[in-house]
Amino acid sequence: MITTELSNVGDIIQNQRKFFQTGKTKDVNFRLEQLQTLKQAIVEHKQEIIQALQADLHKPEVEIYLTEINVTKEIDYAIKHLKTWTKPKKAPVSFDFFSYSASIYPEPLGVVLIIAPWNYPFQLMIFPLIGAIAAGNCAIIKPSEIASHTSGIVSKIISKYFQPAYIAVVEGGIEASEKLLAEKFDHIFFTGGTAVGKIVMAAAAKHLTPVTLELGGKSPCIVDTDINLEHTTRRITWGKFINAGQTCIAPDYLLVDKKIKKDLIDGIEKCLREFYGDHPANSPDYARIISQKHFDRLVKFLENGEVIIGGETKSSERYIAPTIINNVSLEDFIMQEEIFGPILPIIEYTDITEAIALINSRPKPLALYFFSQNKNLQKQVLEETSSGGVCINDTIMQVAVSSLPFGGVGDSGIGNYHGKASFDTFSHHKSVLQNSFWLDLKFRYAPYKDKLPLIKKLLG
Repeated sequence: MITTELSNVGDIIQNQRKFFQTGKTKDVNFRLEQLQTLKQAIVEHKQEIIQALQADLHKPEVEIYLTEINVTKEIDYAIKHLKTWTKPKKAPVSFDFFSYSASIYPEPLGVVLIIAPWNYPFQLMIFPLIGAIAAGNCAIIKPSEIASHTSGIVSKIISKYFQPAYIAVVEGGIEASEKLLAEKFDHIFFTGGTAVGKIVMAAAAKHLTPVTLELGGKSPCIVDTDINLEHTTRRITWGKFINAGQTCIAPDYLLVDKKIKKDLIDGIEKCLREFYGDHPANSPDYARIISQKHFDRLVKFLENGEVIIGGETKSSERYIAPTIINNVSLEDFIMQEEIFGPILPIIEYTDITEAIALINSRPKPLALYFFSQNKNLQKQVLEETSSGGVCINDTIMQVAVSSLPFGGVGDSGIGNYHGKASFDTFSHHKSVLQNSFWLDLKFRYAPYKDKLPLIKKLLG
């Protein structure tokens, strides 16, 4: 395995720039071969990836397949569509440009940096890498040091199948991130929290480097009375407590019509027993908190409101039970920052306008969930709120649709990816205008005497 020393970062970037200048990565067939290689690497090391994720997060194997290994489907999607994506697209021209033709050429940016988070440490590293490869770039990947086992296996895989002059992994903590961010890249793709996102953007600004920031925020989940209660409770429970709530698009808090609040709570309690048994700590299907630091942060949230379901903790295992909290104040600490754990506050409302007003009083979230069969209310929520994405009558599943761009807005992020959006994120779309020689109208050339009336007529 090739280990990348921090002192060599500058050399690796220079080598990648030299490799990019050869033009090899612009070859569509080369890109397709690399995507196939990436898929092969994942398939051949599947068991090691699973073991690493279990060591880092105690992830159930089913969740690993659903939320980490499934990146192979995104590779298949890119392979299927890549030749179409890379073709120049004709652009329309107006009649006064009748002798011209216009096209838009996608071209790779160059050398890009991908900084991955710890909560889905494999998926959220490989997903943007797929886009970088498909668009024809060289890439440096910085895994999260918190998910150290996954970081190690990714470093092993990438160095085994790819030359560092094309794709390289730089492991390490804050020092590694600072070293990388001091360098000049052609694009930086960061997934993580808002606070670090600001640091990344500030560092990128020094080099005028464009950024994609996939952040997070407090994603609300509104529950109306016009629902299928059983399906609603099951989908909310799954979406909130998968990966022990450590999901950037997990429902952060519930806004529930007070008429249905008790039934919803009872339904969630029933689902929790169905999913994880009477003692979730003993369930093989329930993950753990990534680190002691994050565990301690989450435990403080339990001091807010009234715990009505769960609340048990076990520091030695970094275990926090699936927890529902009632009677939460908007001023409570738990409502001031993203929870990112298995704790779900419930706030009731009497009219949908109250729920909308609360959401709009806060930073724009990465996701918004709305459970209702009422088409008029669906339209109202869609039109009167702003969020990175919306999912109606389900949770989390919007991230699985490759044709839907995924990303935030405002505090929840800049830019998007998945499917063609990933290709576009790592491409420059070059505008090309071409004139012919068969005609050359002289009205635009000097001398301008007597031409003003004609110019005014042409320009309306």
